[in-house]
Amino acid sequence: MDDFVRNKLREWGFSELIEKFEDEGIDTESLYILGDQEIADLILKVGPRAKFKNKLNLLKEQNSTNLVPVNSPAQEQNSTNLVPVNSPAQVFPSTSDTSDKGKRKLDLLAESSNWQSPTRKRRCDTYSEEAILCDVKDIMKFVQQKIPNQDNKLNKFLKKKISALETDKRELVGVFGKTGAGKSSLINAVIGVKNLLPSGSVSACTSVMIKVEANKGKQTYEADIEFITKEEWKDELWSLLNFLRDNADQENSQEEDEDFHDTEEKLSALYGEEWKNKSPENLMDNKHFKEIPEFLFSKKKRLTCESAKELSAKFVKYTRSDSEDGEGKRWYWPLVKCVTIRVPNNDLLRHVTLVDLPGNGDRNKSRDKMWKRVVGSCSTVWIVTDINRAAAEKEPWEILKSASSLMGNGGECQHIHFICTKSDVIEDLESDDHSAAAVRALIFKKNMQAKEQVYKEFSKLPEVKKHFNEECFKVFTVSSKEFLRKKRLDSDDTEIPKLRAFLKDLNDCHSEILNYVSGAFGILSLIQGARCQDGADKRTDVCTDLVKKMDHELDEVRKPMEETLEAFQKCLSEGVEKSKGSCEKVLKSFLHPRKAKGFYKILKCVVENGGTHKPKKGKPINLNGKLASCLTDSIDEEFKKTFPNEGKCGPFNGALNKFSLDTKSLIEKYKDVELQLIFLQTEVEKVKTKLNKLIRERKKTIYSSLTTTIEEFMQECYDKAAEFRGEGSLKNMRDTIEKHVRDAKNIMFERAKDEMMNQLRDLMEEILEDLEKTMQESIELSLSTYGDSIPDVTAELQMVKSHYNELMRNLNEETSQACAKPLGPE
Repeated sequence: MDDFVRNKLREWGFSELIEKFEDEGIDTESLYILGDQEIADLILKVGPRAKFKNKLNLLKEQNSTNLVPVNSPAQEQNSTNLVPVNSPAQVFPSTSDTSDKGKRKLDLLAESSNWQSPTRKRRCDTYSEEAILCDVKDIMKFVQQKIPNQDNKLNKFLKKKISALETDKRELVGVFGKTGAGKSSLINAVIGVKNLLPSGSVSACTSVMIKVEANKGKQTYEADIEFITKEEWKDELWSLLNFLRDNADQENSQEEDEDFHDTEEKLSALYGEEWKNKSPENLMDNKHFKEIPEFLFSKKKRLTCESAKELSAKFVKYTRSDSEDGEGKRWYWPLVKCVTIRVPNNDLLRHVTLVDLPGNGDRNKSRDKMWKRVVGSCSTVWIVTDINRAAAEKEPWEILKSASSLMGNGGECQHIHFICTKSDVIEDLESDDHSAAAVRALIFKKNMQAKEQVYKEFSKLPEVKKHFNEECFKVFTVSSKEFLRKKRLDSDDTEIPKLRAFLKDLNDCHSEILNYVSGAFGILSLIQGARCQDGADKRTDVCTDLVKKMDHELDEVRKPMEETLEAFQKCLSEGVEKSKGSCEKVLKSFLHPRKAKGFYKILKCVVENGGTHKPKKGKPINLNGKLASCLTDSIDEEFKKTFPNEGKCGPFNGALNKFSLDTKSLIEKYKDVELQLIFLQTEVEKVKTKLNKLIRERKKTIYSSLTTTIEEFMQECYDKAAEFRGEGSLKNMRDTIEKHVRDAKNIMFERAKDEMMNQLRDLMEEILEDLEKTMQESIELSLSTYGDSIPDVTAELQMVKSHYNELMRNLNEETSQACAKPLGPE
C-alpha cells in the first residue's frame, strides 16, 4: 500500500480498512482497477461497500482527463503508464529515493505543465477546493521532508513556516430554546439524522451542553461525555443541600418553588430518594458512582454505536431525565459538563459544530465558565421558539437580552437567527374541508405574520441593538417533523432548506484554504528564489526599500491605535464618574426590591455564588454586572467600532488590514528577486490573519475585564455576607454590601478602568511588536540568505501556483469583482 491509498481511505471515512488493504497489497494502480467482486471481498457490509464504490467512481471520473505520463520501471523501454496527476505516491518519490528515477519523475511533472496545459486547466475545473487543499498539503509535507536537517537559519525558518501553515476552521452555531420549543427536532432535521437527539417525553436538562459535530474518518456514531470534577460536585452538593435546608421552612413564591423543585430534582436524578436521609460525606462515597468510574478519575467516557438511534438511547441518561421511565433509574446529567456527539458522513458538520445550549448558563461554576466561553465563540446563534408564541414568549427574548453582550462586544457573533418552529401547525380550523392549497395559504399567512411580529419585537430591544445591527438578525419559520418525513415541501412550508444552505456556506473554507495555498506558494517561492544568485547586487537596495516601507506602515497602524486609546480613556473616565454617582442607587434598587417576598433566599444565593444567581426561570442576576453597567455602557459604541464582528473593515478602523509592503511595485522594480518578494507578500497576509485571530480572542477578555475587576473587588463582602445565619441575616447582608461599595467605590471603578486600559495597551503593543518582528525576520532571511543546500522545487512551485491562481479566479467569479490579484506573473 502507498500513501495515496492510505490517505484516500482516511479522507473517505474508511480508516478501519487500511490494514486490510495493506494486507492485500492494494496500491494506487490496483485501487483504480478494483472490480466489483474484489470490492465485495474487501468490504462485506452492503452499506459501506456502496459508499466506497461511489467514492471510487467519483475519483475515477475526476481523474479521467487528468493523466500525465510517468515511466514505469518495469516497462520503461516499451510503453508509458498513465497515472492520476493528483496521486502523491506517483508524482513524488519517497524521501529516501535519491536516485535518478525519483528525479526523472519530478522532471516529467515539470514537463507536463507545458505539454498538457489544457488538461491541467480541466483538472482544476473539476477539483473541489478541499481536493486542492489536500494536494497542496501533500506537496508541502513532501517538501518539508526534502529540506536538509542542517543547523542553519534558513532551513529552520522554512520548516517552521511550513509547520505553521496548518489550519482547522471550525464555526460554532449556538442553539438556544426552552423545553418543548423543538430544538432537538430542529437539529435532527437540519443535519438530516432523524433519531440523534431525543425529544418527546424526554425532558431537557438545564445544565448539559450538547455539541454535535462530524466524525471525520470514521463510520460510527460516537459520544464523548465530559464530567465535572469530583471536587466540583462536592462543592455543588454542599451548596444544594444548604439551599434546601435554608429554604425548607420559607414561604415560597411560584418562581422560588421552581428553584426548590429544580434542586430536589437534580439530587433525585442522581441518588434516587437516598439523598434525603444521607450526609454530604455519605453522598460523596464512591459506591454512588461505580457505574461511571470515568467521573471518579476525571476522564471522558466514550460511547460508540453503529446507528444514531442506538447512540441516542445510550447517552440520554447523561443529558436528560425520562419522565416515562424514571422509576428506579439513575440519571447522571447532574455530573456532566458537556457531551460531544460525532456523526459520520455529514458534509454540513465538516467544519461546523452545532451546540445545544442551556438558556442562561449554570449555577455550577465550571459549567458556567464553559457556557460563557462557548457562547462567546459562536459566530451564529439560533434562538428557537414555538411559532404560536414567538413574539410574546418571554424566555427566548430574555435569553437574547442577557447573552447579547457576551455574544456581541464580548464575543464574535455575526448572525442571530430567530427560528419559529411548528410552522405547519394550524390551530382552530373550523372544518376538515380545507383543500391542500387553502391550508398552504393559511400556513404562509401565519408564517409571514409571525415574522413581522418578531422583527417588530427585535426593534424594541436597545440593549441588544447596541451590539448588533438589524442586518445581523433574521427570522425563519420551520417544520422539522414534516421535513424529516421527507415529504415534498415548498420553501413556504418550511425554511429548513435555507438553514441547511446557511450551514453549507459556513462550511465554505475558501478563505482558510486560500490562506494555506497562498502561504505554501510564498514558501516555495522563497525556496526557489534562495537557490539562485540572480540580483545579488540589488538585494541590499531591496532590503532598504522594504525596511523603510515597513517603518512607514507600522506608523500608519500605530496612529489609529493611539487614537483608540485616547477615545477609550475619555469614555472610561466618564464611565467612572457616572459609576461613582449611581452605584448606591443601583445597590438600593437591587437590595430593596418592590417585591421583597422571598428576597432573602435570592440574596443568599447571590452572595454564595460571588454576586450572581441563575434561577430556573427568569433573568439571571449579576450584581457585578449591574455595578459595572455604567462603565460598559460608556465604551460599548467605541468597542463595537474598534472590534467589529462583521464587515471587512477589520479592527482599529481597518488599520491592520491596510498594512502592506507594496511588493507589487517592488517586483516591477526588482525583477531578479521576484520570488522573494512574492514570499513577503504572502507573509504580510499570513501575519495579518494571525493577528486578527489574536485580536478576536483577546477582545473578549478585554471587554469582560470591567465586570471581572468589580467581581474581584466585591468578593470580600460576598464572603462576609454569606456567613450570616438566623434572625437579622437579611439586614446584615444588605448592610455589609452597602458599606463595602461605599468604602470601595473611589478605588474600585478606577481600578476597573485602569485594568481595561492596560489590557488594550498590551494588545496594541503585542500587535505592533509581532508585526515588526515577523516581517523583519522574513525580510532578512529571504533577501540576505542563499540556499545552496535546499532542494529544487520548480515542479512543486508550478503546481501550487496553478492551484493558487485557480482559487483566485474562483473567488473573483463568485464576488464579480477583483478582490485580490494572482501573486506573480501568469
